[in-house]
Amino acid sequence: MISPYEIVFKLLLGTLLGGIIGFERQTHGRAAGFRTQLLVCVACVLLMIISESYYAQSPINTQFTRIDPTRIAAGAMTGVGFLGAGVILKTGLSIQGLTTAACIWIVSAIGLAIGSGQYLAGISGFVITFFSLWGLRILEGRMPRLTYRYVTMFTDESCDEKLVASLFEKKGFRIVKMDYSIDFAENKKTFIFTVTTRDDSMIREVIGEIAGVSSVKRLEVKS
Repeated sequence: MISPYEIVFKLLLGTLLGGIIGFERQTHGRAAGFRTQLLVCVACVLLMIISESYYAQSPINTQFTRIDPTRIAAGAMTGVGFLGAGVILKTGLSIQGLTTAACIWIVSAIGLAIGSGQYLAGISGFVITFFSLWGLRILEGRMPRLTYRYVTMFTDESCDEKLVASLFEKKGFRIVKMDYSIDFAENKKTFIFTVTTRDDSMIREVIGEIAGVSSVKRLEVKS
């Protein structure tokens, strides 16, 4: 049987670890911040305490049905999955919130570990999570990475796509994909270029050169 002191200790430890991770998310303006991460962690600790309590009492008291203590944990992870899906946002062609959703998932796992008495596993998971959010953020900022841009051009029928493509290639862009549509009634063309680059600052120079093409009427750039 779990002692009252151990129950309080587990809940407070879950509050501390979940709160620290939530504080990091809060400082970066994420939707699931301090209170959300803290409550998820404490909830998982509490669920695991309840599960273990039923499991410990079942051999002693015949009124308790013997259960698998991992079933509540599995249900908790399923519920947390829906909560994580709620913080993932699709804005235009970009997706945000994946890291925060992963934080909710790992915070719940830390809470389950603390609730089951696996303190070493829970604290180790917390240290790894905190390092990935703070330490790896600095490393990630220094790493060269490929940037995708989606360029939509609205032109008249005289536009030569090869000319526009050469403007991208001249500035070091690689054209991954090109889609286009033609409006024969109004003699208009629409080109959608998917381009990649490691130097995102060059996109302004490309836009300036494309703007100089007389057949281009309108231009949209999305990331």
